[in-house]
Amino acid sequence: MNSWDVIIAGGGIIGVSLALELRQHGMKVLVLDRAEPGQEASSAAAGMLAAGGFETPPTLRPLAVESARLFPEYARKLEELSGIKTDFRRNGTIAFGEHAPPPGSTQLSPDELRRAEPFLQTLGQPAFLVQEDSVDPKLLIKAALLAAERTGVKIRGNAEVKNIRSISSGLEVATNSGTFSAARAVNCLGAWSGAPVRPRKGQMLYLEPARNDLLSHVVHAPEVYIVPRSSGRILLGATVEDVGFDKTVSASTIEQLHSAAIQYLPELASAPVIESWAGLRPGTPDDLPILGPTGTPGLFIASGHFRNGILLAPVTARIMVDVVTGRMPSLDISAFAASRFASSTA
Repeated sequence: MNSWDVIIAGGGIIGVSLALELRQHGMKVLVLDRAEPGQEASSAAAGMLAAGGFETPPTLRPLAVESARLFPEYARKLEELSGIKTDFRRNGTIAFGEHAPPPGSTQLSPDELRRAEPFLQTLGQPAFLVQEDSVDPKLLIKAALLAAERTGVKIRGNAEVKNIRSISSGLEVATNSGTFSAARAVNCLGAWSGAPVRPRKGQMLYLEPARNDLLSHVVHAPEVYIVPRSSGRILLGATVEDVGFDKTVSASTIEQLHSAAIQYLPELASAPVIESWAGLRPGTPDDLPILGPTGTPGLFIASGHFRNGILLAPVTARIMVDVVTGRMPSLDISAFAASRFASSTA
């Protein structure tokens, strides 16, 4: 039975970012993933780094804002270690809607919007510029996995964690491909973390417009969000569905998202759908993550990030390194304790 300082259950962006941070603190780290690392919610996300939007619960905003602050250096570090560009972009978001403007935003006049995005239609709604960043999650998780491996983290795919139990020397982690022991372990299994975490399905698609200068800002509209990539592709998303572990892609849903986007960018009418997919976000009953110790000594959890897993990866890694090593985190995480779901969390 192999022994490690820390075992991370789950090879998504949260688990891998934490593993990299632990390794850089000198620890021997093993990451176990049930399938191919990084191929679930992390690579299925849109990559909007929206820290202060209305969809971010007020309790979560301090963590989200701090993580957005950390993100440029985090992306730079991953790119430097891996040699893979993450398409981290700082062009901002244009938000549409009749409700109160997003915090920290600036309303754009029709002329200002036309200069910023000549092809964009407002549908009679006010437009606000929000200073938010974006990243390509598929490239980000690819860079994170390679960065972790290059710094000495051991990553094993097709190793589904079946059980974690206390033993005299710490914890024993049983998988379908062997048993491992560690002083500590962290549940970063995302939608597969166990109750009260549950999957929240999101469907998305990529379009490939004829011109690659169609859009430079992320667009957040009531019916759809539109995310440009440096490659010229444009991502559309995303639904939120409570359908369990069903990852079926619905042709009618993809068509609805495409039709909604065309209202804002008519040029997208002729852009073919080149890829569509569904991801399973890890949701919780209060839409807040679960961070900290569990009821099992030495076993911690970092899960339930819902829409914000990509954004919260750097701050979660910082916080959980402190938690796992017995230090006081720099940010208050009491609102995210597993004990708030004591009746349903092991």
